Amino acid sequence: MGDGHGRVRTDVSGPRFFLYLPQLRMDVDAVVERAVAAEAAGFEGVAFMDHLAPPLAVTSPMYEALTLATWVAARTSTLVVGHLVLCDALRHPAVLARQCVTLDHASGGRFELGLGSGSVPDELVAYGVTTDGPTTRAERLEESLELLRALWSGGPVVHHGRHFDVDCAGQQPTPLGRIPVVVGGASRRTAALAARLADWWNLPVTGLHRLDELRPLAGPVRVSTQHLVSFVAAGADREEVTSAARRRYGAMGSELLVGDGAELVATFGELARRGVDRCYVWFGDFAPPATLAAFGREVIAPLST
Repeated sequence: MGDGHGRVRTDVSGPRFFLYLPQLRMDVDAVVERAVAAEAAGFEGVAFMDHLAPPLAVTSPMYEALTLATWVAARTSTLVVGHLVLCDALRHPAVLARQCVTLDHASGGRFELGLGSGSVPDELVAYGVTTDGPTTRAERLEESLELLRALWSGGPVVHHGRHFDVDCAGQQPTPLGRIPVVVGGASRRTAALAARLADWWNLPVTGLHRLDELRPLAGPVRVSTQHLVSFVAAGADREEVTSAARRRYGAMGSELLVGDGAELVATFGELARRGVDRCYVWFGDFAPPATLAAFGREVIAPLST
């Protein structure tokens, strides 16, 4: 969709869509039901979150990110599975490399690795993971990405860095093809890191206002954006839908994108013209199948023509 250099495109109608589905306050069957519905509605993928406790809802039930992605991949046939984003500090890159290749093979190449330096530092401290500050965590993320590509090559790996000291014979099997890497974050450093070591740079919902500022730093990689959406499907009451979403998301209400099908077609179409290749949609009503089906008819289908 984008040209890789931040220039406006006029030859596209819209971005591709992924469902962003935080895996809390619903059981596993409900997650699978939504993933299957998203696949049928025309979404290309689904992305989960990765935390030790749900942000702003620390006592709510929540499922582990990679295990759930594996289960969803097994219950779908075309949907790409991934995360926005896995927290680098929670897994040694040698372990993560093995997990990614396993899921890549199990899904027939439908896994994407989303990785970030950690969006909730307090949970890393609370659970005894690390007290490192943002600069050190960003340095570790960079080193992890370098190690992941080396380990996926299948050959011997010798790496002596600040955070990891690896001297091994390598790992087999190698990926089926190239496992796409999505680096998420709204800082200048993260965008530049994505340009060097990733395939995608994702701008989270809290950083959307910085798209034009940061896009040039991401260089040749493709761009995705995350959106908290209050979708007013045909026949729905706009005020009722919007007020319910604002109650659920509280402080994030200012980030809420409200619109019916035509309004969202215009919004996402404009993002595509600004070089955005993919949009992760986070629904304010927890994405029941009826919402996903309506979004497919009223937004995805018109933007796919």
